[in-house]
Amino acid sequence: MDYYKEIKQELVNNEINKRIKDYSKNRSDLNAYYNVGKLLSEAGKHYGEGIIKEYSYKLSIELNVKYDISSLNKMKKFYNLVKKLATVSPNLSYSHYVELLPCKDINKVKYYIKIIEQNNLSIRELRSKIKSNEYERLDEDTKLKLIKKDKLEVKDLIHDPIIIKNKHSYDIISEKMLQKLILEDIPSFLEELGIGFTFVKNEYKIKLVNSYNYIDLLLYNIKYKCYIVVELKVTSLKKEHIGQIETYMNYVDKNIKTIEENKTIGIIICKKNNKYIIEYCSDDRIIAKEYDLM
Repeated sequence: MDYYKEIKQELVNNEINKRIKDYSKNRSDLNAYYNVGKLLSEAGKHYGEGIIKEYSYKLSIELNVKYDISSLNKMKKFYNLVKKLATVSPNLSYSHYVELLPCKDINKVKYYIKIIEQNNLSIRELRSKIKSNEYERLDEDTKLKLIKKDKLEVKDLIHDPIIIKNKHSYDIISEKMLQKLILEDIPSFLEELGIGFTFVKNEYKIKLVNSYNYIDLLLYNIKYKCYIVVELKVTSLKKEHIGQIETYMNYVDKNIKTIEENKTIGIIICKKNNKYIIEYCSDDRIIAKEYDLM
């Protein structure tokens, strides 16, 4: 086989398709670069890895398009990645896949492909999630569920630590200041918690016997049909925090939630988690996660 001729034709056809079929540009890119990657892989087996440098030089001259060594190597890696995935998602652009090429863990790649499809992520948004180690901040049990394609619960996709944007570069903060930082960029905070979270109110007032108390953040999850009580602590997790949030959760269940909705979830966001306290907590609806200011 004349590998160079086949590669050149694939790239020429792709440039033509881009001009006359604007609606199918992405599909054309994915097909062409997959085929080129396959041909480069086969050519490398016959002529050695140095063949990519030779092809790069010839293609750039003959097609008047810069197909440098890096670009061709990415196409080859794209082909190898798709082989592992066994399929190409039409909802991702080739540029999305390029961002995923450095990922060595195929399960990590599958995770990001799924959230790109679910949330229609841009390249910039994907890059930000990868940079923040979003996949690595998932619980190991959650990762196992994703691999097995088991049903996820509301708490599974909450990251640990939860990244809270600190635009003011505070070093020492109070609970009020932590709440203020969250409210300044509530969409980012809700994304850290997972899918389907919406904001109801901060400092949500409730009456317990003859006194008023305030829930730091009251959220709702549309997908799982339940309220979420969030309490913010700038200290390590303490056993009294468990009692406090459990009281608030029971109040919401008794006075706010309807019979069609699921039981309320409680999230304690603290400076440092204490896994022993959580281990001996009898209510598995309560979750403790650390926060990190960035």
